[in-house]
Amino acid sequence: MQSQLLKSEKSVPSTQSRHNPRIRIQIPVFLRGIDATGVEFIELTKTLNISSTGACIASSHLLQTEQVIQLTIPTPSPSTSGLLPNETPPIVARVLRQQSLGDLRLFGLEFVHPLT
Repeated sequence: MQSQLLKSEKSVPSTQSRHNPRIRIQIPVFLRGIDATGVEFIELTKTLNISSTGACIASSHLLQTEQVIQLTIPTPSPSTSGLLPNETPPIVARVLRQQSLGDLRLFGLEFVHPLT
């Protein structure tokens, strides 16, 4: 079933052609935002694919198109030296589209500032 989700995500109308190739990789991320009912949430989820300008993520929350959310990549437990941060700086993204499959929702995101 997951391969079907990835295949359907590949088809993008020509008006929304990708500027950067996406890499199929599952990266754990904290998703922060306000759901469609106005409730603030934080959820540990994952990417299904990612590029320097956007990502596809899975979420159990209902988000709205054009909504701005934040993604944060968790880091391993802090080292004794304290040189590693506890998390990455937030990545601000805008919801472009969504696809629902039961309780699971897939969201196409565009990063407000491309990753460098």
